[in-house]
Amino acid sequence: MTPLWTSEEIAAATGGTASASFSADSVTFDSREVIGGELFVAMRGEQMDGHSFVASAFERGAAGALVSEAVDGPHVRVADGLTALQALGRAARARTDARIVGVTGSVGKTSVKEALRLALSECAPERTHASVKSYNNHTGVPLSLARMPAGSAYGVFEMGMNHAGELSALTRLVRPHVAIVTAIAPAHMEFFDSEEAIADAKGEIFEGLEPGGVAVLPLDSPHFARLRDKAAQHASRILSFGTGKGADVRLTSSADVGAVTALTVAIGEEEEVALTLRQPGAHWIQNALAVLAVAHALGADLAAAGLGIGQMQGLAGRGAQHEIDWPGGRVRLIDESYNANPASMRAALAVLQGAQGEGRKLAILGAMKELGEEGAAMHAALAEPIAEAGAEPVLLVGEEMRPLAERTGAPLVADAEAAEDWLRAELRAGDTVLVKGSNSVRLGRLITSLTEGGR
Repeated sequence: MTPLWTSEEIAAATGGTASASFSADSVTFDSREVIGGELFVAMRGEQMDGHSFVASAFERGAAGALVSEAVDGPHVRVADGLTALQALGRAARARTDARIVGVTGSVGKTSVKEALRLALSECAPERTHASVKSYNNHTGVPLSLARMPAGSAYGVFEMGMNHAGELSALTRLVRPHVAIVTAIAPAHMEFFDSEEAIADAKGEIFEGLEPGGVAVLPLDSPHFARLRDKAAQHASRILSFGTGKGADVRLTSSADVGAVTALTVAIGEEEEVALTLRQPGAHWIQNALAVLAVAHALGADLAAAGLGIGQMQGLAGRGAQHEIDWPGGRVRLIDESYNANPASMRAALAVLQGAQGEGRKLAILGAMKELGEEGAAMHAALAEPIAEAGAEPVLLVGEEMRPLAERTGAPLVADAEAAEDWLRAELRAGDTVLVKGSNSVRLGRLITSLTEGGR
């Protein structure tokens, strides 16, 4: 196999000096990910210095290291680890002929990125590269670029932000041929004056579009016109997706058929695609429309893309469902523990509302972070979707949830450990429980405990 990087290529890309000749098959800045053959990138952060983990990386089988100080073992020495990683990402982007997609949005970006990976993998098997996990920030994006093989046909990169200006820098690194905004919602409101300001910040993704690039926008969003005006400054073509009349990629029919949802989607005026979704919820219909719009913009095989979308299952922390043995029968966990904002909370509660089963519908809802001055009102406003979902009983986790507790009378606990104690005492065979909250609330630990340890 052709190595991903040689030490000579790394040195040339970063302006560094190689201590010895070596080749690497992957790149990581987390020594725990090393399984053999990786380039380990040591970066200095505010809390940790990656150089402290170089020895561990070599013990685990790293092929070499990218460092800014002397270390034992084959390495390329540079002035600064993060700057060098960004340079390696630029070099990876420059050497490939792959068609590149940039994905952002207040909600749905990781799900759309993963669904795009599956869709495009059906079109170009073993030649589709995508960022992993939620590696979507100033370190994750260049890492994901640096991991892209030169011979890739497609590259899909998630880009996130919580301040204006961040996407502008990331998209110029990625230089996408197609850029999509999945949705605009009140996330990170602590750092923005309004949803319009969030839309403006998300619209920065279009600034990095390659000549001839395509912008893909959600027609159903109240901020569509604002996004369209921004996209028009940079894109040669704008495509819309949605359920509303006039969308370039639009839903024409949907029906629940057993455990799947059958969709028919119109592409322009002359083409139609049929596909099935394994994931429940109206937000997944929007995700599917978004993926087909991107595939259409790329000129990919839409039937094959539809087959790929149909393979999509729930992601850990983002909709994965688990059936667990419990005294007297089984229970179902809906794992939405990775993140939370008002829009994604409503979407998850809608999934709980539609869940089939004879037992109760429980919800453990953790605090939503970074909502700013409107946070108390936004938490309290969850009372309506909770009632619509028929969730009972409900447990709230974190001090930010106090306004909702006062409005609904639902019990409030301080942390995930207390939430697990409550759930183990409350849960009965046949129940379905939704677990959702911002990642910092650590409700994922509850999911792990129950899925790995059971009762």
